[in-house]
Amino acid sequence: MMKIQNLLLGFALVLTMASCSKKSTDMPPTTSGDTTKTTPPPPVIPSYSITETFEQGKKTAYAAADITLLTGSWNFNDALIGNTAPDVKDGLASVRLRAGDIAMNFDINGIDTLLIKHAKYGSDPVSVWQLLMSADGGKTYTQIGKDINENNTKLVTDTFKVTVTGKVRFEIKRTGTTTNNRVNIDDITFKGEGDPGIVVGTPDNGGDDGGGSPTAPASTPRDVTAGTDAPPSTGDNSDLLFGNPSNAQSSTSSMDNYLIDQKYYTESYNATKGEPNWVSWHLDATNITGASDRLNNFAGWASLPANWYMVNDNAYSGSGFDRGHNCPSADRTSSANANSATFLMTNMIPQAPNNNQHTWANLENYLREQVVLGNEVYIIMGSYGTGGAGSNGSATTINNGHVNVPSNVWKVAVIIPVGDNDLGRVTSSTRVIAVNTPNINTTNSDWTKYIVTVKDIELATGYALLSSLPANVRAALEVKLDAGTPGS
Repeated sequence: MMKIQNLLLGFALVLTMASCSKKSTDMPPTTSGDTTKTTPPPPVIPSYSITETFEQGKKTAYAAADITLLTGSWNFNDALIGNTAPDVKDGLASVRLRAGDIAMNFDINGIDTLLIKHAKYGSDPVSVWQLLMSADGGKTYTQIGKDINENNTKLVTDTFKVTVTGKVRFEIKRTGTTTNNRVNIDDITFKGEGDPGIVVGTPDNGGDDGGGSPTAPASTPRDVTAGTDAPPSTGDNSDLLFGNPSNAQSSTSSMDNYLIDQKYYTESYNATKGEPNWVSWHLDATNITGASDRLNNFAGWASLPANWYMVNDNAYSGSGFDRGHNCPSADRTSSANANSATFLMTNMIPQAPNNNQHTWANLENYLREQVVLGNEVYIIMGSYGTGGAGSNGSATTINNGHVNVPSNVWKVAVIIPVGDNDLGRVTSSTRVIAVNTPNINTTNSDWTKYIVTVKDIELATGYALLSSLPANVRAALEVKLDAGTPGS
């Protein structure tokens, strides 16, 4: 049984989670004389659920230091990221807390619930830890609930109700000074409504804040250098193992369906629209080793045919849209070559900031979590249509008409356990996630709200997805509707 900790602080406001109900926008008109008025629907407040998994970060010593994780910067004091056999963990790693604390160096807004998985480390004796919260940027902290006696040999989850308005941050602190009573902490989940004010996984952004001035010189275009970590061109782990959705061709006569092998992903590029039609890649644990930092070296692609318009790194500046990655930066951290490849502008679409930084970031993180759990994932992402809404409002194009603003952003992910003969292991029961979101700035951060079937995306785009599969398997997977994340 989960233990429920309750806290009433200040002017607490009890919020109903938006993900638990559907709100109708069909409001009956009210009449007054000859004038008909429509009562506007109440605003729908988006909900969020963000999990810090402690899988993307390295800290191997107990000495106090700041560490950048999925959710942001944390201070580890007498704590490290443990991945040994005695560390109790969900995935490959968890926090090992000795006699100190871990604390957020950032605030989160609109939080309603905090869930924490925890256990005692190895055969260490029972210990005690506390959860504390600060509403003043970390100057002072107040304990939430009671002390937690850590006597669990397997991960258990405690749920803390933290219904407050405004920005807060949290600290998990061991009591006492003994160093042989260690605690493992894993999977801290923040839930609430509205904009949490943080971006998980370092957003693939670059609109107003990252695009530079449109009048400033663009960065020098570059090509991709393939290292030994580049995926094979054919067979298991290759980008197009599941097919070429639009039958893209590497001929300049096919300028709106131009096949480009960018070594770490493969795409169909649309020169008229200045963006990819789709991008396809394979994801496994070797791709997210963290050997490379996020480079942010946006640039045009040097090998674009000379008579085609080149979208440069400053093309999105002032547009109100992010430079939204198709193949995410965090999916390619095995080397500088791999990460650099994701920052070519041929991998970008104008994406509404909230859609990019929350809805898609959460989906991307979820897929990486599946890899940590022992799976490999084949991913195809694309966009279609014209007309989206960014932070500056609606637009059909940016960059003086050179770049189309898509109306929809979609993704299909095939998840299978790590192994060989990947195509042969896919059956009608294989998990396939298909998501299609509008490219607007008010999307719900919960990507499961936008789950569709593969067939839905095929009908919208005209593409033939998963075409390399046997006809009977493909037909079954095309119409499956994924159940989403557990507990969503």
